[in-house]
Amino acid sequence: MTHTIQPNNPEITPAPEATDVPSTSAPTASPGRAAAPIPAALKRRLPKYSDLAPLMQFKKPEFSKEARLKRASTIWELRDIAKRRTPQAPFDYTDGAAEEEITLRRARQAFLDIEFRPGILRNVSAIDLSTEILGKPSRLPVGIAPTGFTRMMQSEGEYAGSQAAEAAGIPYTLSTMGTASIEDVAAAAPNGRNWFQLYLWTDRDRSLELIERAAKAGNDTLMVTVDTAVAGARLRDVRNGMTIPPALTLKTVLDASYRPAWWFNFLTHEPLTFASLSRYTGTVADLINSMFDPTLTFEDLDWLRETWKGNLVVKGIQTVEDARKAVDHGADGVVLSNHGGRQLDRAPIPFHLLPEVKQAFSADNTNAAIMLDTGIMSGADIVAALALGADFTLIGRAYLYGLMAGGRAGVDRTLQILEKDMARTMALLGVSKISELTPDHVRLLNK
Repeated sequence: MTHTIQPNNPEITPAPEATDVPSTSAPTASPGRAAAPIPAALKRRLPKYSDLAPLMQFKKPEFSKEARLKRASTIWELRDIAKRRTPQAPFDYTDGAAEEEITLRRARQAFLDIEFRPGILRNVSAIDLSTEILGKPSRLPVGIAPTGFTRMMQSEGEYAGSQAAEAAGIPYTLSTMGTASIEDVAAAAPNGRNWFQLYLWTDRDRSLELIERAAKAGNDTLMVTVDTAVAGARLRDVRNGMTIPPALTLKTVLDASYRPAWWFNFLTHEPLTFASLSRYTGTVADLINSMFDPTLTFEDLDWLRETWKGNLVVKGIQTVEDARKAVDHGADGVVLSNHGGRQLDRAPIPFHLLPEVKQAFSADNTNAAIMLDTGIMSGADIVAALALGADFTLIGRAYLYGLMAGGRAGVDRTLQILEKDMARTMALLGVSKISELTPDHVRLLNK
């Protein structure tokens, strides 16, 4: 026997016996009231072809590169395409990080561990994503970070990146270890805003030569990277036997059978050449350890400041103290960066460091630009960084995923996805331009 609890009465009383329950589940009319008629729309009937025809819109399958890229709605989906189309060694070189890759995971998680705090009843009919960085306008608050060996990921490499940046109206940064020369990139994107990233070598004359070439080619910003005293332990590269250029071993030949388009492009274009040296054969770690100067100090920034007449940016800042010192030694801007987690594992997370550096710069009354990279995988990540004090952001892996997924068109798709993300996020936050973003729009949940 079941029991029920009567309202306002804690005593349990027997439920009605089965014989008290009506014998049918159909609705019954109250005494003296007729049953409500069943609406015509709810009466069952056999469907007519004329009803089904509008629903039977079978789309013809599309297998073109354009259709493939259009189906990608997120950077993660571009990454999936890139992984299918790129051999394991170059894909892992892009996708991987140092040691256990803890830093990279934490950097991405940091952007997830926030709460946006939107304002309502604001006019957001028009969203303006433009900003100014280092004295010049940028149509979007994001630029392309320096990445090495880029034509190894996809044959269009730096040319695709610089031309996509030019079309989008944002800066492009060529790496010292880029696989296209300073002059060729400038020629490929003559109307773009080109920056040059410098690794200071033990051979200062070679460094000076690069600086002079960058200035002559019209680069207005020199970005010196300072977090590579020695090479990080990038274990994926070790496991894959990654070399520059990629070696044709039995493993890579087997891998090529699943990615024939990549190998066809790689073998039918010019061999990899570099912005800083004509040829190199060996591992990336060996190259870094043999060429880059482990004796660098802040006094070397003084030399750069005297030598370079344009904007000077220091990349690889991971503490408030070093951010302040970089500015004291002549930097016009800093990039809060742990090299994408590719150097020191368990390094500080730039997104977490950002509010502290912003507070310190405000206290010092400095107008040096604060830029940020590492972990950015959506436009919402960029908006969060801007709200917490960044003047600008840079993307590396996100752009390379697009490059590997579809060359120049893939880089364009990366920037389209990020732009759409940023515009939507800002509209939902109730802001129409970047200057309206404040720390009140973001709350860190696990900091």
